[in-house]
Amino acid sequence: MYSSDTDSRILALSNWLKTQIKLDIQSLEPASSDASFRRYFRVIHAKGRHIIMDAPPDKENTEPFIRIAKLFANADLHVPSIEAINSDQGFLMLEDLGSTCLLDAINPSNADHIYQPALDSLFQLQTNVAVENCGLNQYDQPLLERELGIFSEWFLDKLLGINLPEAIKTQLHNLLIASALDQPQVCVHRDFHSRNLMILDSNSLGIIDFQDAVIGPISYDLVSLLRDCYIQWPMQQVEQWTHTYYQRLLSANLVSVEFAQFKRWFDLMGLQRHLKAVGIFARLHLRDGKSNYLADIPRTLSYVSEVSKSYPELSAFSQFLETTILPVYPSKL
Repeated sequence: MYSSDTDSRILALSNWLKTQIKLDIQSLEPASSDASFRRYFRVIHAKGRHIIMDAPPDKENTEPFIRIAKLFANADLHVPSIEAINSDQGFLMLEDLGSTCLLDAINPSNADHIYQPALDSLFQLQTNVAVENCGLNQYDQPLLERELGIFSEWFLDKLLGINLPEAIKTQLHNLLIASALDQPQVCVHRDFHSRNLMILDSNSLGIIDFQDAVIGPISYDLVSLLRDCYIQWPMQQVEQWTHTYYQRLLSANLVSVEFAQFKRWFDLMGLQRHLKAVGIFARLHLRDGKSNYLADIPRTLSYVSEVSKSYPELSAFSQFLETTILPVYPSKL
């Protein structure tokens, strides 16, 4: 049994499970945490096992998770079923999808095999959720702009003490936002990567951490998966997977552009996401004391560098990155 008497949330959670849900608890242990204020616990009880979400109501809202879980389940995606809800205290009792995420299992020899159900699930998400009446927010210009600002504020300013020249920032933001808004708009998970895809006994995938889903660019989740902040693949392999998935979108009439245009969308969308991710990793370190995410910055910055060098429109930012940011970054950790 988890025994931290100083954690009132644990005591309240345990009391809810015992008195309201009537569970005969055998153990209650941390299962995981994420980049928000949510925590997850695995409860083993006389009738089985579940995951308990702890989302403090003053910091987190369980409503989007509940609503989007239903939306995704109706789209034939395997998300954790919700067995009990305590919105006042911020507790949810969820189906336990196990402890093995895609990142734990994937390697160069099995990547094609393991990525296939992930790409199948992504295709279901993009085809089975009707954007017109799903009730999700739009991934619009203000949101894209705010996310890009995380990189400047938390990574450049607060971690490195560097200011990105306004002219370079404006050019960069305008290019990335225009490319995102130019794409076909579909349901976007927004964190569709190897740590949020759980490998199930049936050799299928379960999907978690979907509460921030929006309607947004068609390339967003694909680049999240294939240019994952937590695992990196050779450029040629990524392009092959991207082209195969593009052909699938083309056949379904979800895109109507040449592959060169789709690849540009993919690259620039990845750049927007990776800049945001680097900023979030810095914020987790500086604000939240979650410094383990610092280890993922070099991999993520390598994506930023690679794409920035590939497009002439990004030459000013690429030069600033190579001459001013990258030389300073290691010394600030």
